[in-house]
Amino acid sequence: MSRIGKKPVELPSGVQASVSGQTIEVKGPKGSRSFTATDDVTIAVADNVVTVTPRGSSKRARQQWGMSRSMVENCVVGVTEGFKKELEITGVGYRAQIQGSTLKLALGYSHDVDFDIPAGVTLTAPKQTEIIVEGIDQQLVGQVAANIREWRSPEPYKGKGIRYKGEYIFRKEGKKK
Repeated sequence: MSRIGKKPVELPSGVQASVSGQTIEVKGPKGSRSFTATDDVTIAVADNVVTVTPRGSSKRARQQWGMSRSMVENCVVGVTEGFKKELEITGVGYRAQIQGSTLKLALGYSHDVDFDIPAGVTLTAPKQTEIIVEGIDQQLVGQVAANIREWRSPEPYKGKGIRYKGEYIFRKEGKKK
């Protein structure tokens, strides 16, 4: 039995959900999101509560039950609060700035890295060493943050690179004489 799938998803005030077939569309103050579930689960909306129930007791139905409930909850959280990832840049001369719809990164290469900001995500750089990725789609926010981090992931000897805020980098000792 799925412990996650059993819990109903509460809809806060200002959020509406509508189901058509296997697709649920959630509208809120920050926008609208939709999720299409597989045929293994049934989604129902009643009295500002969304419930997900499995069709049958197969292993796949039980797997989809918890996953579908989590996806519906992520849609609700996305349209009310949104999702946010914070990145920190560490290293001498490493910096970030936003110019129009492009993020310019100076990361120690012979050239600046130009990262085009995708639709559905807002990037801000309050300091030259900080990048904030925000949006209503959790998967897209995480993917954009991972793509930015990929340009110079933190290295273990000096700790230089782009890391998530609060991420611990295991430091190694350099070679000895």
